[in-house]
Amino acid sequence: MLELTRLNHHYGESHTLWDLDFSVEAGSRTCLMGRNGVGKTTLLKCIMGLEPVSGGEIRFQGRRLEHASRPEARVRAGIAYVPQGRDIFPRLTVEENLRIGLGVCPQLRHIPDLVFELFPVLKDMLHRCGGDLSGGQQQQLAIGRALVLQPSLLLLDEPTEGIQPNIIREIGDLIVHLNESLGLTVLLVEQKLAFARRVAGHFTILDKGRKVAAGVIDELEDAVVRRHLSV
Repeated sequence: MLELTRLNHHYGESHTLWDLDFSVEAGSRTCLMGRNGVGKTTLLKCIMGLEPVSGGEIRFQGRRLEHASRPEARVRAGIAYVPQGRDIFPRLTVEENLRIGLGVCPQLRHIPDLVFELFPVLKDMLHRCGGDLSGGQQQQLAIGRALVLQPSLLLLDEPTEGIQPNIIREIGDLIVHLNESLGLTVLLVEQKLAFARRVAGHFTILDKGRKVAAGVIDELEDAVVRRHLSV
């Protein structure tokens, strides 16, 4: 579904992604892992068109994206993004936050019932400001906002950050449900190893902007964890 070939990225003179080859198969749950500052969020932003690449290719369902497609075009192609920190609009209501994406996809006129089936609390809080919600509720709102777009690929950047433990488990269950029951392909960035092992089917580890390990999550060895993930 998603294929990155020899991808490079720079922040000014800083080379952040180095000849990166990376793929996500349709129907998979893939966790992008690594210590802070190794390029995980940058990679998601490159996929989403929020950061320009300085070399290489990004293909989504066979279509090249890296130069021609603006972020809104990638949304219409079927990619949705939940950024680190959620980035909801705190002064807009829950309903207004959910409706934001409808303007990007003119064929979508209504918030899908699925969003409220998955997150009934959002239906109860439609007219409350997003900033009044708890951290866990804001994360549900951010994911719901992405699902309004009815994507085929969902990018999640550290969905457990700043969330209480009981909601973390609910988010993990939700990711598995979206993938297994609804067929949504998921690429997530996550640093909590236990969460990644429970939720993901595959992993890729970055170190200093390079891919250093990848495979089936059940085969992630302790030696690899110590070398590339332990602090």
